[in-house]
Amino acid sequence: MEFQRFDLHPLVAAGVKAAGYDTPTPIQAQAIPLILGGKDVMGLAQTGTGKTAAFVLPILHRLMNGRRRQVRALVIAPTRELAEQIHESINTLGKQTRLKSVTVYGGVGMGPQVEKLKHGAEIIVACPGRLLDHIGQRTIDLSRLEVLVLDEADHMFDMGFLPDIRRILKHIPGQRQTLLFSATMPQEIRGLAGETLKGPVTVQVDETAPAATVSHALYPVSQHLKTALLVELLQRTRIASVLVFTRTKQRSKRLAEHLGKKGYRVASLQGNLSQSRRQAAMNGFRNGTFQILVATDIAARGIDVTRVSHVVNYDVPGTTDAYIHRIGRTGRACRSGDAYTLVTNEDTDMVRAIERVLGNPIERRKVPDFDYNASVAPIHAGCVPSRRNASAVRRPDGTNNTGRLWSNPSRTRPV
Repeated sequence: MEFQRFDLHPLVAAGVKAAGYDTPTPIQAQAIPLILGGKDVMGLAQTGTGKTAAFVLPILHRLMNGRRRQVRALVIAPTRELAEQIHESINTLGKQTRLKSVTVYGGVGMGPQVEKLKHGAEIIVACPGRLLDHIGQRTIDLSRLEVLVLDEADHMFDMGFLPDIRRILKHIPGQRQTLLFSATMPQEIRGLAGETLKGPVTVQVDETAPAATVSHALYPVSQHLKTALLVELLQRTRIASVLVFTRTKQRSKRLAEHLGKKGYRVASLQGNLSQSRRQAAMNGFRNGTFQILVATDIAARGIDVTRVSHVVNYDVPGTTDAYIHRIGRTGRACRSGDAYTLVTNEDTDMVRAIERVLGNPIERRKVPDFDYNASVAPIHAGCVPSRRNASAVRRPDGTNNTGRLWSNPSRTRPV
């Protein structure tokens, strides 16, 4: 199947071609015809499956007919990073349509957003809290809304946004098309779907399991040796780019500072940063300025980087859903990826739960010559990465920037 079969508006189809899209992903193949047909859709798909384009393309096609400079489509997302990612996708795919998209989220001043809204936009991509602020100040008119998208609905529930969503629903027309996308479907989200969707068609891709392109490994270690083991793993593994997840903002900041002192190109992404610094960290990770990004779960859904070679769970996530969302940042777009998890004795129950979701035991690994019995974290004289490893970037053809073929990153190698 090819995108031409959707019979999209020529200017939308031109955006698809310019973006290099060829064959639709399973979620796109199933959802796009239904959305084009006006159906309410509940999409169950893990991250990295192409679901953003699955709703963006039909929306662009629909908005090509009808009045301009009025808000006719609203996409609600849980995080600023995800809102920006969706906004960028709209601008890329709709470049020739002259349709305008405006992002609305907190952490930045309302003034610039109000100015952009005054100039008119057909699509708003918003986080719930700031959207309610605009509604309260009457700087957004949703009375002519035709399409509502709730993206990453389960994550919005995790972040406590469901009451805000219900408040927003009171300000939009009852006659509309509603699309709900979620990686998992807890009972609360099913309840929300029942409230907001009318006769929805459910589209489910690969159930809600991690991508098959990701390999998994556990590294048992004492809590006080985690950082030292992480440095050893980075030293012994050829990485293109690595995303490290921590449980708290403070741990994210401290770990990034520690890795920076070891000579790695690293940035931290967590809630205490201003929006400009968060965006700089994201952009630097995308373009290769930073080889390592240390993040909290707030970033798990908003990072759209197709060439993340490794995800490292420095801290085991609190739920199996969070594990799926974290590792969904690697193994994207049919590429292979690796998920490493540092586990302590306290993590046994969660590890078992994750293995039940995966349907198989996860391989336990040990790093050769690492002192697992040390009473304090070892100090390594040789922890600074070599110049070759620190600057190497994996290319699509399988070579790094030195011209050498990239080795299999799924196994550690002796230094």
